[in-house]
Amino acid sequence: MRPTGNVDPAELAKFSQLAHRWWDQEGEFRPLHQINPLRLDWIDGLVPLKGLQVVDIGCGGGILTDAMARKGAQVLGVDLASKSLRVAQLHALEAQTPRVQYREIGAEALAAELPGHFDVVTCMEMLEHVPDPESVVRACAALVKPGGWVFFSTINRNPKSFLYAIVGAEYVLNLLPRGTHAYKKLIRPAELAGFARSNGLELRHARGMGYNPLNRRYALTRDTSVNYLLATQKAP
Repeated sequence: MRPTGNVDPAELAKFSQLAHRWWDQEGEFRPLHQINPLRLDWIDGLVPLKGLQVVDIGCGGGILTDAMARKGAQVLGVDLASKSLRVAQLHALEAQTPRVQYREIGAEALAAELPGHFDVVTCMEMLEHVPDPESVVRACAALVKPGGWVFFSTINRNPKSFLYAIVGAEYVLNLLPRGTHAYKKLIRPAELAGFARSNGLELRHARGMGYNPLNRRYALTRDTSVNYLLATQKAP
């Protein structure tokens, strides 16, 4: 059965073809493994995860989901890519990761089922892959408890981001498979912050993420012109 709703079948197919490579740290998802400690520590520094109820929207193979569970959170990872979820579940079994579950369900459907259920919602590197990103932001806002936090990360839309995140990352440095990102689907920080505010989430913190091709390292910065993260909070 093909997933319906706020989903691009071509995007699901793209990630399904690579599903078996999610936990290969030298493969196509190497950048996610490299940035994961940065985004995990940033989230945990703002909202200590231990003991919290967390949902990871668009979890893929579970790289961030698994790490948050190991920080002590009770984590649910959700995605619509069946093969990626099976990889995530298998990894959790093999690694004996505690306090983690996975479900094949969309953000909007989960929000209708569990409104106001989670202390923290994460939606990382996902919004640029769906037809209606504001619908996902609305679902994230519905899922979080009053006073809870929602974290987003995505890619800015401007000439620099096209040069760095698409031409550079996909065609020159081969950090990502070609065709991973479509420029027209990228989202400016002001647009994402607007989606958040319209759905009861206030922007609290923003960070950029940069890559140094010389030492092949990523770092959090104040420059949000290419990759960026936003921390938002729902009113108590």
